[in-house]
Amino acid sequence: MTIVLIALGLYLLAAGWLVASLRRQDANSSGWLLPAGIALLLHGATHYLAWRSTGFTDLHFFAALSLVGLGMATLTTVVGASGRMRALGVLVFPLAGLVLLGYGLYGHSTRPDPLDWRLLLHAWLALLAYATLAVAALLAIMLWLQERALRRHQRHAWLRAFPPLTELETLLFRTIAVGFALLTLTLLTGVLFVENLFAQHLVHKTVLSLLSWLVFGGLLLGRWRRGWRGSVAVRWTLVAMGLLLLAFFGSQFVLELLLHRE
Repeated sequence: MTIVLIALGLYLLAAGWLVASLRRQDANSSGWLLPAGIALLLHGATHYLAWRSTGFTDLHFFAALSLVGLGMATLTTVVGASGRMRALGVLVFPLAGLVLLGYGLYGHSTRPDPLDWRLLLHAWLALLAYATLAVAALLAIMLWLQERALRRHQRHAWLRAFPPLTELETLLFRTIAVGFALLTLTLLTGVLFVENLFAQHLVHKTVLSLLSWLVFGGLLLGRWRRGWRGSVAVRWTLVAMGLLLLAFFGSQFVLELLLHRE
């Protein structure tokens, strides 16, 4: 638990450092990278040590949620290190710390859950897809906030922390494209490796995941063929992400935390 609390503190320190640098409009500040990097290492070490002590890979609700947070924080750090979208860390780092804290308090399953390499591959692809598309959803919210402020001719100080509107929009669709590719691989490995994909506890996950895949795919197609952007992109990104969250975390919340079934 000590490692979890240290990681949480470092995540908050990195977010606070970013807030301070954004207020100073210091585009070259990189001091946040050290606490963020150490927090990522401790976050990953927490899961590794838990898996090593139990002898199996825990991918239940809080563990999966924490791993998605780790993926989001890693992606944010990598992109932010290049000077783009550092402001995203103000949201992502505290969120990653909170889901890690939830895992530290409630997330360790005592039931063995052996998975062979094929199911592990499917699970890791799913977690990477969730993390990437969750970042896309946050970018969509930032795009909506920026467009809303510009339409109302509002000059908020926090707008300076955002990249130009066109750059933010381009980054959003690139992130969606990467997440869509990962989601496609997730569904493909599910078809190939998961036995009885339409079992009682999997049918709703499969259907919702397919619906999310169709919405994301339709959005990318609309961007390519019709130049969709702005509010259309924001709306459909959030709808697709909502379906994806319901597909796994919504169902796992009901099964594990309400019905106490794993």
